[in-house]
Amino acid sequence: MRTDLIRKTALTAAGLAFTGGAIAGPVTTAFAAPTTSKPASQAQTDRKGHGERQLGVRYEAQPNFYYCGPAATRNALSVQGKDISVDAMAKEMGTTEAGTNSINDITPVLNKETGKKDAYHSVEISTPKADEKQTDKLRADVVKTVDDGRAVVANIAGTATDTDGGIHSFEGGHYISVVGYRDNGNIVKIADSADPNTASYEVTIEHLADWIATRGYATS
Repeated sequence: MRTDLIRKTALTAAGLAFTGGAIAGPVTTAFAAPTTSKPASQAQTDRKGHGERQLGVRYEAQPNFYYCGPAATRNALSVQGKDISVDAMAKEMGTTEAGTNSINDITPVLNKETGKKDAYHSVEISTPKADEKQTDKLRADVVKTVDDGRAVVANIAGTATDTDGGIHSFEGGHYISVVGYRDNGNIVKIADSADPNTASYEVTIEHLADWIATRGYATS
């Protein structure tokens, strides 16, 4: 996997300005699948084949502007019932004030903490805009990963509009977790550590693919 096309990323001052300034975190909360009395794994199985799935997340906001990689990884692992500190995540992936270099620094950590060396692999979208084939692969990867009970971690850059019309801008780069889908993967659920006020939102798979363009994502 080439890493030179997956650019170094950090949550920049411009991105922070858009989300309301520096984050005084961490803030912890939970959002999950539609209410059910069954365990999450059983609820996921019951919904299989219905074109939608949402994983339960124990959400935590990032404590500073450059911890988006560790925080996204920590939130992703929380759907597997794991509770790992963002400081531990940051140390493992070599995060500095410049951010986390690429998705290739996150994938090995996801594998280590999941307990399977091949649970995740990195996928690159090297072009400036995702084409139909890349978007279709991302859709299939999100559906497969979420159906496996895991979250996708994505390295994004730029601005995207969610399905409610909200704008999310990270011109200098950012990391997010993809924790669910509906409409057979055409709409995906995001867990975003940048701002607890917008911890969860949905975007179309096309918007997500273009958000990832020139970077990459970790998937089953």
